[in-house]
Amino acid sequence: MSSHHKPTAKRALSSLEKELAAAIELAGTDLEAAGKAYDALIDAPTEASISEVDKKAKETAVYRRGEMYGKAGDGEGLRELLRRIRPFFDRIPKARTAKIVRTLIEIVASIEDSLALQIELCVESIVWARAAKRTFLRQRIEARLADLYLQQKDYQSSLTLLTALLKEVKRLDDKALLVEIHLLESKVQHRLRNLPKARTALTAARTAVNSIYCPPLLQGEIDMQAGVLHAESRDYKTSYSYFFEAFENYDSMENSLALRALKYMFLCKIMMGRPSDVNQLMAGKLALKYAGREVESMAAIADAHKKRSLEAFEAALRTFHVELGEDPVIHSHLKSLYDEMLEQNLCRLIEPFSVVEIEHIAALIKLDVTVVEKKLSQMILDQKFQGVLDQGTGQLIIFDEETEDQTYPAALETIQNMSKVVDSLYQRAQHKIIDCPLNQTANRECPPENAYLTQYIKTTRVSR
Repeated sequence: MSSHHKPTAKRALSSLEKELAAAIELAGTDLEAAGKAYDALIDAPTEASISEVDKKAKETAVYRRGEMYGKAGDGEGLRELLRRIRPFFDRIPKARTAKIVRTLIEIVASIEDSLALQIELCVESIVWARAAKRTFLRQRIEARLADLYLQQKDYQSSLTLLTALLKEVKRLDDKALLVEIHLLESKVQHRLRNLPKARTALTAARTAVNSIYCPPLLQGEIDMQAGVLHAESRDYKTSYSYFFEAFENYDSMENSLALRALKYMFLCKIMMGRPSDVNQLMAGKLALKYAGREVESMAAIADAHKKRSLEAFEAALRTFHVELGEDPVIHSHLKSLYDEMLEQNLCRLIEPFSVVEIEHIAALIKLDVTVVEKKLSQMILDQKFQGVLDQGTGQLIIFDEETEDQTYPAALETIQNMSKVVDSLYQRAQHKIIDCPLNQTANRECPPENAYLTQYIKTTRVSR
């Protein structure tokens, strides 16, 4: 027995779906006309009885119009778009509203030099979300705003916002958002150089993340921050392992932050005094994928460190100023590395001399006299070597290191030990007198040797 199935009738497109299809077709030939078509669809009145397919059509139009504004670099157009679609938010679920708002803010972020506009957009959205009682959305936009303040280097505003948000989110027990807030707090405290609080916040983030599913990108951020904080403690070996984990997470997701993690891995090898390892890492399969100026900049620093050449080091900093100077983590550690190399080279140069002209040292090290003089004075104050700067003659006078005379410390130690012996003898004598069985009788005295010992110790203590 065979059964015959009737073909399913194709659903007729709604008017909004037809308008969307026409706008998409126009986008391939006439962007201006397509933009107007999208605007007409978005601005169409949203009735309470709007169907689900029309909601999806309007939502798609919003995304496509937002992408057009983003490609054109029109941040103001995106801001106006976000204002225009707010009545539409009353007709769709809150989760979809949150997705649209966050997507449009991310599109604004893709526009160059749009940090100030992103902050204004977030502030406006927070005000609207608070008035519309969209708590879930408001909290996430506030977390985004705190991140934007961090990028703007307005650390106090970021910290103030995070502190208030943290109290609120803890009551709601939103673990996912709690992880993001603690991680942001750790980054802000690190920039403020409050390392103990930065570590505490990172520990809180790792504790919270244990009870939820952690996406690879978020795990990569946590590993990156852990690596940064370990590097601040000069534990570069542990730091390298964290950066490697972060690099693998980002690389698996094809995220651009993988390149930054790779640079931090190179930095750790250089700071550990193993610049030759950088060339081995660069020859690896994964590193070849990210070849470019960013990787070349770290290779130049590794080469300069290997040659112990300050001239090559400064040349690398000038050539790759953007790649090395704009990252606060790399900039901080390279500054420390430069100071160490400068001190080592100066100590090596002045070692044969007792008196030497500062200009001669500057000529040997190929640096400005003022820089060398300032560094030498700092090294003298830090007691890296014994000497004085004679500014009248422009000379550095180096003293021989004085060997400490151990006679007086040894004599003092002997006296202290003798004092302990005498105290011990006195205590033992006291116990013998008390425990003496003859001392229990009123008419009899202890043997003369005990009395003699007691008198001797008392005399000694008085003389001391």
